[in-house]
Amino acid sequence: MRGGSILVVNAGSSSLKFSLFRLGEAEALQLAVRGQIDGIGSRPSLKAKDDAGSTLDARDLAASEIREVKDAIALAGAWLRGQFPGEPLLAVGHRVVHGGADYSRPVLIDETVYDALELLIPLAPLHQPHNLAAIRALRETRPELPQVACFDTAFHRTHSQLDDLYALPREYYEAGVRRYGFHGLSYEYVAAALPQVAPEIADGRVIVAHLGSGASLCALRAGQSRHSTMGFSPLDGIPMGTRPGCIDPGVLLHLVGQRGMTPAALERLLYKESGLLGLSGISNDMRLLLESPDPRARLAVDYFVHYVAKEIGGLAAVLGGVDGLVFTAGIGENSAEIRARLVAACEWLGVRLHVDANARGGPRISAAGSAVSAWVVPTNEELMIARHTQRLVA
Repeated sequence: MRGGSILVVNAGSSSLKFSLFRLGEAEALQLAVRGQIDGIGSRPSLKAKDDAGSTLDARDLAASEIREVKDAIALAGAWLRGQFPGEPLLAVGHRVVHGGADYSRPVLIDETVYDALELLIPLAPLHQPHNLAAIRALRETRPELPQVACFDTAFHRTHSQLDDLYALPREYYEAGVRRYGFHGLSYEYVAAALPQVAPEIADGRVIVAHLGSGASLCALRAGQSRHSTMGFSPLDGIPMGTRPGCIDPGVLLHLVGQRGMTPAALERLLYKESGLLGLSGISNDMRLLLESPDPRARLAVDYFVHYVAKEIGGLAAVLGGVDGLVFTAGIGENSAEIRARLVAACEWLGVRLHVDANARGGPRISAAGSAVSAWVVPTNEELMIARHTQRLVA
């Protein structure tokens, strides 16, 4: 695999994120550009930055230009060709949210794989159709181009059956109602980075806190996923920006049966109107909530810390103890206050904070002599996808 570049695509309902990695010396992957097209179908805009974070483009687009994902794919391709004329595109790697029970690793996409991923749409109705729309658009315009599906669920296929089951009749498990776990590409990247960043815990018992607008926790043993707070869908587990996390199923039965809520309204409530936004009535952005003097904002932050700390305790029980605690993603990497509050809440595990190291952002933020170490490890899902794509098409 000599020269050229790999495109990484993450397609959502109203946005398309793309990154281009060029193959440098010794086939090393080097980020060339990271971009995003927002407001698909409404008020589209394009933003792109180079590997140093300098803006290459930032402009609004006409609504008629970007009506759906395939239009965004076409625009991104044309823009990249303008930036890198003559650069051969070798392959495209896609973030695909759901790989079901069958896909435990990334795969080259062919007709059989594509058809299998379509069957998983009912398990991830808000994500899977848009992931597949990007794949379909490229198959129509560049059928010769290898495409690779990288799954958010695949990393968690190392769970035991006990960790995948719900206490329902067996027929539902066989039909796909099981705990899948998500954010797997992020956890996989962190696990791969630990031998260099924190070698003393890389082969041990580690809890990784992927804290962002979407948030979850993962228990690692020797770099493999043993349990995740997300289950059948990305709604489960800890509270998130607009998602509630764990909720009594009886609440949902009440909303449908007694309040007459339609499935569409319930879906909107759970995915778009709950979590930090629902609790605060102000914002889903942790930065704004931490700055706000409003008591509702403080309540939302307190709730977030309380339930994340509670789930960390649960994962510690699953692992039989903890050697390291790792923070990653938007909140985990950037909020020293949230990290400090969570470490304080977990002091019973044997972790103690180094205040200055935490303020600097790590990588190690635990005090000398802390029985359990704490770290900040920035995630890089795009690079993980690019690596998988490079390996499969080499």
